[in-house]
Amino acid sequence: MKLRVRTVPLDEPRPLLDLPPDPRSALSWVRRGEGLVAWGEAARLRPGLGEERFDAADAAFGDLAADAEVVDEVERPGTGLIAFGSFSFDADAAGSRLIVPRVVVGRRDGVTWLTTIDPPGAAPADSPADAPSTAVRRDRPRYAGSSKPDLHWLEAVAAAIERIHAGELDKVVLARDHALWSHEPFDPLELARRLTVRFPHCHTFVADGLVGATPELLLSRAGRTVRSHVLAGTTGRSLDEAEDAALGAALLASDKDLAEHRFAAASVDAVLAPRCRQLDVDPEPRLLRLDNVQHLATTFAGELSDDHSSLDIVGALHPTAAVGGTPRDRAQSLIRELEGMDRGRYAAPVGWTAPDGDGEWGIALRCAELTGARARLFAGVGVVAGSLPEAELEETRLKLRAMLAVLDPAGADA
Repeated sequence: MKLRVRTVPLDEPRPLLDLPPDPRSALSWVRRGEGLVAWGEAARLRPGLGEERFDAADAAFGDLAADAEVVDEVERPGTGLIAFGSFSFDADAAGSRLIVPRVVVGRRDGVTWLTTIDPPGAAPADSPADAPSTAVRRDRPRYAGSSKPDLHWLEAVAAAIERIHAGELDKVVLARDHALWSHEPFDPLELARRLTVRFPHCHTFVADGLVGATPELLLSRAGRTVRSHVLAGTTGRSLDEAEDAALGAALLASDKDLAEHRFAAASVDAVLAPRCRQLDVDPEPRLLRLDNVQHLATTFAGELSDDHSSLDIVGALHPTAAVGGTPRDRAQSLIRELEGMDRGRYAAPVGWTAPDGDGEWGIALRCAELTGARARLFAGVGVVAGSLPEAELEETRLKLRAMLAVLDPAGADA
């Protein structure tokens, strides 16, 4: 299939998330008013199962790009032919995909552009919407249960702690889900707009029914320059300034959270260091304060020593110890044994890629999987030797509040 791709400057001052004409086919990767939105579908690539699914996606997109006719009048990261992607957390689970849209509107450093991607014989794609889509809500979302009741999940965390004390592994991330239903379908664009207001410093993504705002940048690649932001270790926020500062100081001094964070940072360093001729790393974790939580954060910035694509590196990184555990194989095995649910695309890479290997990929956290009037939310915690099951359950409740607040802004406890 020979795609015709054209990128031109666009005079469009409106917010990016107001532009897709149909929320059902919308895609997005937006932060602080910049990024990419898209709609329509020129091609869908399914890389299949296995650890090699990232390489398979990269190769399939490369084959598609090799035959494309591209005219790019803007030439910035994200112009020309791009694909939006989201992957399954588990290598043996279905659901990974790359989507090449029909229309992309991008904005970077104040420059806005329009890309059209036309398959042979395709009718003209829809133009940007005249007004943002709106969702009329007549019914509040209602709780529909979890894959594992609270008591069973507490027992799973306790079992994981026993295995850690027995020396089987150092850390494992256990997640739980929270299902909601409503009489009306959820509007992914409306949820994304609410997320950008509540979490302006996060990357807000819409990817084929997966909607969220992730604070964790797994990898960005622009030429040979790469960056990654690692988060692990969490506490709450307070409206009282002194109490909020005390919570942050306690997190920075917490042996349990610092140990959890070290494992996560080490798993990223093990992938980036051998691929970079230069790699700068924060000497100590810092605080990242978001609307409802505070995280320990470490930033990596490097120059690649070879022409590794973003998907190549993402495949090597996933799953980091921030969402899986360490050692990786033992943690993955324990997740399958104890967690009691299919994560789907939660805690897996989500973002975009270009044929030259550039791209931006986050970890699908603080997200919901939407299916019409059904929504499935997720939250996970890092379990280490110093963990307490009740405290870990409370942390998942704290993390779930973010998506509950945007799904039901009138009734959720923010």
